[in-house]
Amino acid sequence: MRKLFSLALAAVMLILPLTGCHGSRGLPAFAVPEEFDASRDYEITFWAKNDTNLTQVAIYEKAIEDFEALYPNITVNLRLYTDYGRIYNDVITNISTKTTPNVCITYPDHIATYMTGTNVVIPLDELFTHEKYGLGGSEVKFDAPTADEIVPKFLEECMIGENHYAVPYMRSTEACYINKTFVEKLGYTVPDVLTWDWIWEVAEAAAAKDEEGTYLINGQKVMIPFLYKSTDNMMIQMLRQQGAGYSTEDGEILIFNDTTEQILNDVADAVRCGSFSTFKISSYPANFLNAGQCIFAIDSTAGATWMGSDAPLIDIAEENLVQFETVVRTIPQYNPENPVMISQGPSMCVFNKDDPQEVLASWLFTQFMLTNDVQIAYAQTEGYVPVTSKAQNSDVYQDYLSREGEDGDLYYEIKLKASKLLLDHTEDTFVTPVFNGSASLRDAAGALIENVTKSVRRKETVDEAYLDELYADVNSLYRLDQKKGGTLASDGDLGPMPPTAAALLSALGITWAGILSYVGHEALKKRRK
Repeated sequence: MRKLFSLALAAVMLILPLTGCHGSRGLPAFAVPEEFDASRDYEITFWAKNDTNLTQVAIYEKAIEDFEALYPNITVNLRLYTDYGRIYNDVITNISTKTTPNVCITYPDHIATYMTGTNVVIPLDELFTHEKYGLGGSEVKFDAPTADEIVPKFLEECMIGENHYAVPYMRSTEACYINKTFVEKLGYTVPDVLTWDWIWEVAEAAAAKDEEGTYLINGQKVMIPFLYKSTDNMMIQMLRQQGAGYSTEDGEILIFNDTTEQILNDVADAVRCGSFSTFKISSYPANFLNAGQCIFAIDSTAGATWMGSDAPLIDIAEENLVQFETVVRTIPQYNPENPVMISQGPSMCVFNKDDPQEVLASWLFTQFMLTNDVQIAYAQTEGYVPVTSKAQNSDVYQDYLSREGEDGDLYYEIKLKASKLLLDHTEDTFVTPVFNGSASLRDAAGALIENVTKSVRRKETVDEAYLDELYADVNSLYRLDQKKGGTLASDGDLGPMPPTAAALLSALGITWAGILSYVGHEALKKRRK
């Protein structure tokens, strides 16, 4: 009995720090110090995401080195993650123990969840305009952009409610990378603006096989004509292009509508004829495109360095590589006269701490990441664009754009075309509403397409009854049914509990069940005596 109680107590002690964020008291509101105390030493942490691109790692490291040269009393510790989801889970886990990073690269959807803890993330508006330490402030030791020099469209994306809780770091959108050689072999011409009807038609034509099951277009046993990397973006953009509901600004869920049903039926038709699949089901679009096993690969403009026969970051064996002409277009549209596409890319937020001076040191480093040298260097690694007009209009960046195709690395043609695509269409981009729970809604949007695709591949019937059941399952799984008037049913909810905490809670439940069973058994034995 003592052992069981000891085990239960140990489980409680392990769980408390992990679950405390669900109801944490938080911190006092941050107030900007009148002066930055340069006589003290500070150690701050910076959590960033990297896709094993060593060039990007070197840019982070150089930025930190250059910043520390200007501020020798501030030490910046870099921690790299392979995906944003891991950053998100670690931040949530660390909120209750006040061990969040000082600065992290993240997304507004995630920040909205962090903010359910009191004063966890600081609003930046007062810092933006601070005379001494604001954007381009008089006491800042480097050539920082002013607030007016951050692209307004990108800065707006960092607003949650009435305040800015982040600054943009890099921006991208989605692009369609096309095997033009195969399109023309099928008898089609790539239009300047793709439409969904055209994509579905050409993809279906490319799915034709001979009697032995070999695809006519490539002479191989494998062909996925249309492959989409991010199905959440796919659903969100298709709804937005048609003016259909997704969510309101205050968090009302609108995604389960007639337009969604039509989109899912179109997807089901494409899967039935073998012309469509997704990254989660089939793997990375660039690998299929470069092997001549895909015609339309939709991925981020930041993924351009993987796309095409001459891509610098090809990730397949050389003997599987197929030579073809690659062209880049915006994602397919329902109304080509009014193109609409999503804006994406990481932002940076600053976490509150007990020491306002530490927060100010963190803000100075965040500003430094917006300087021209950092912005341009990082944008050159992939198909990102700088988030400041100061960097975009600089001689260095304009020279970079003008040298498209000079080599297959820094000036790789497809990468620069992808960057220019976003620069040309910045005003055509949009972002989804941000609220506590918006990250779950985004996941749910992708799950609708993923589930329909899997079901058709399993020869299941996709009809109205199936979709009704799918809606109910997704609604429950992603807790969308807990939305009431724009707020979660539980005011302290921080989204999905970290897996470690969930596992420990399960263990605790099992332990207490054992205790109760033991107590009941002993009581029964005494009664029998």
